[in-house]
Amino acid sequence: MRLLLSAAALLLLQGCVASVVTDVVTAPVKIVSKTADVLTTSQSESDEKRGRELRKREEALGKLARQRDKAREKCEDGSEEACAKAAELDEQIAVEQDRPI
Repeated sequence: MRLLLSAAALLLLQGCVASVVTDVVTAPVKIVSKTADVLTTSQSESDEKRGRELRKREEALGKLARQRDKAREKCEDGSEEACAKAAELDEQIAVEQDRPI
């Protein structure tokens, strides 16, 4: 009976041992692969980042343009303060457009 149980245990444990050995052998490869993934940026990730930056820039330019347009309307109504603000916003827009992405 003991012999039969020992034989059965030996057969069942072979799969476990093989699995552990496989995990131990492949672990360094998985670690190196994961590290390379973390340290490098794929083209699609780079494109997504650039797209986000472009959208943020366009949003900022749109906001400045709306503020400038409102200031120009007030300037046309005779507000010197609004005229100065419109000129300042024009400069900010020019700076934002010239800024590299």
